[in-house]
Amino acid sequence: MARKLLELSSISSLTMETIKETELCFPQLNSSCKKPTHPYTEAMLIYVLLSSISLITVTLNLLVIISISHFRQLHTPTNLLILSLAISDLLVGLLLMPVEIIYIEACWFLGDILCTLYYLADYIITSASVANMVLISVDRYIAICDPLHYSTKVTKRRAETSVLLCWVCSIFYRILLLNDHLRKPGMSNSCFGGCVVIINYIAGVIDLVFTFILPITIIILLYMRVFVVAVSQARAMRSHITAATARSGAVTVKKKEMKAARTLGIVIVVFLICFCPYYYPSLVGEDTSVDASALAFEIWLAHFNSCLNPVIYAFFYPWFRKSIRLIVTLQILKPGSCDAQIL
Repeated sequence: MARKLLELSSISSLTMETIKETELCFPQLNSSCKKPTHPYTEAMLIYVLLSSISLITVTLNLLVIISISHFRQLHTPTNLLILSLAISDLLVGLLLMPVEIIYIEACWFLGDILCTLYYLADYIITSASVANMVLISVDRYIAICDPLHYSTKVTKRRAETSVLLCWVCSIFYRILLLNDHLRKPGMSNSCFGGCVVIINYIAGVIDLVFTFILPITIIILLYMRVFVVAVSQARAMRSHITAATARSGAVTVKKKEMKAARTLGIVIVVFLICFCPYYYPSLVGEDTSVDASALAFEIWLAHFNSCLNPVIYAFFYPWFRKSIRLIVTLQILKPGSCDAQIL
């Protein structure tokens, strides 16, 4: 009897050791990370939800890119900025989101160098996306507040230069911010099989200022100015209409005011909702820890902004809806379709 109990005890201990080993990324290493695990049903729901977000992000931004690139009428400085924004958002849905989906239930086996390069690409794309939003707000500010000089101030060449500087500055800024991690890849990893980057408080504050506070301040100030000018112009037009059309004119003015206010509110609220959770550690004086093999809500929420950007900046334009119809019906494959009347 005692012998049987001893055998059962040894079998049980071996089973427990086997289970523990299967929970590790590298069973042969004591310093291995544990595999991320979620209940099966929960994992499937997460995969379906996040894969859908990734697919929608890629599809919407690809439609924007095809529309602006194909139709000649859309080759304007403003649309060039929207094109740059769509490219950065497309990269989020095409490169960043799939990697995060794969590693929800898997360990990081690509090494420390690729881990660091992944985060570098993530930060560069995110910075470029935010910078493009600022450029679009500047463009709209000039178009509304100084329409007579818009064509001379905002040219295609200047828009191209601004977009190029936007991407170049994002690259150098992020390389400088992640300099320590580039020199010592994997310095934040506490075990093998993980991919973690910890941004210290000082670097986090710098990132908070240049990627969140400064951009959102510029966007708010510019859109506030645009709103005020739009309302004043509408009131000036209303003062010159005849008494017979005063009522319809007032309705038109009210619609313009509401549309300007709604657009301003959407831009600011969406940006704040998507990025506030990510920058919360820096706001409260803590280090920012980002783990590629963990299902981080704040990371996905920040990336979800790339799914909403084409809705905010493109779906408000009638030309985009018309472009979608031509693309979906394959009308763009016909000869001369690039010269179609979109506007």
